[in-house]
Amino acid sequence: MLVGVNLLLGLLFGLGLVLSGMADPAKVQNFLDVTGSWDPSLAFVMAGAVAVTSVGFGVARVRTAPMLDSVFQFPQRQGIDVDLVGGAALFGIGWGLGGLCPGPALTGLPLAATGTLVFVPSMLAGVTLGTWVGRMRRRPERLSLGVELRSPELTRRGGRCEPLTEAGKDPVQIGQ
Repeated sequence: MLVGVNLLLGLLFGLGLVLSGMADPAKVQNFLDVTGSWDPSLAFVMAGAVAVTSVGFGVARVRTAPMLDSVFQFPQRQGIDVDLVGGAALFGIGWGLGGLCPGPALTGLPLAATGTLVFVPSMLAGVTLGTWVGRMRRRPERLSLGVELRSPELTRRGGRCEPLTEAGKDPVQIGQ
């Protein structure tokens, strides 16, 4: 049932993209061309999306659980970091140059539109590469003795690694 609901919601999303004209890369490129043939309609579509999403999050905050799952899956990461800024920059650059983002690209794929036939494989390659780079960046660093820095026995202090003492307590907390 969950797969059917997700398929239906995906089709509804795709229909919304097609009806609003957002599946057309020229629509996005004209929105970004403020000195030429500027088309502000994308701003209205974005404002509508923000309004609907805000209502959805408001409803989610007062409910104890979603209809088709046991808990809500809210993002756990907060704050702005290099991954967020880098990902947003790459997404924006790709969107501006190609006029496509994943939703409209997948919507146009069954139509065999020329841009999507290049964009979607490139997007999948980028996702694969990004996943691989992310895993490589999160690999535990090792000391020359082979001890993992991120293990529970060690803590970082100003770039140095110091073992925890007295049954895992932080050395700073021991003297307090």
